[in-house]
Amino acid sequence: MGFTGFGEYAIDFYDGLVADNSKPYWNANVETYRRDVRGPMEALLAELADEFSDLGEPKVFRPYRDVRFAKDKTPYKTHCGGVIEAGRGGGACYVEVGPAGLRAGGGCFHLATDQLARFRQAVDTDVHGRALERILDDLRGTGWEIAGETLKTRPRGVPADHPRVELLRHRRLYAIHTWEPDDTLHEPECLDRVRRAWRQVRPLNEWARDHVGVSERPRR
Repeated sequence: MGFTGFGEYAIDFYDGLVADNSKPYWNANVETYRRDVRGPMEALLAELADEFSDLGEPKVFRPYRDVRFAKDKTPYKTHCGGVIEAGRGGGACYVEVGPAGLRAGGGCFHLATDQLARFRQAVDTDVHGRALERILDDLRGTGWEIAGETLKTRPRGVPADHPRVELLRHRRLYAIHTWEPDDTLHEPECLDRVRRAWRQVRPLNEWARDHVGVSERPRR
């Protein structure tokens, strides 16, 4: 079946999970998750896969948190994320549903060391660095938030007066747009909302694909 919107209880499910992030709550409500959250997310990605296939393959992220090295041992993620990407870091079309509503994004959500080196090399050059600045300015102008982990100071060897020193401080760089919970979330028009957002963020993803690419390091 095609995408018809997220289910009626998608937000309620995550509001409950925030209040009670436990296995008993999950087991009691897992059918709501499958029907109102995961099933629609899979259908949404399937609808968008052809147009954005040049950027990678669709994937719905698992609902379980990796708590091995985390102080927070709650077992479940309090949102459902989906992505079309070739590999982590090299440009991603991202979508998420959770208590905050609907989020769409793109860019470099994760950069391995080899990707970070290529990112900084591209930002350091006038041609590619200025192109990225223009892309980010255009996104800000249409309501996107530019985010991503940054260093407290500039990278080693970068002069303080570098014209793109703030960009070079980034260890991750991505754009996010958020819509609070509304009726559109539960309607077929939600597909158009995500499609338009991914089209807007495509230049950032293409920049990342062309200048950062997929990590060549083996994943642990």
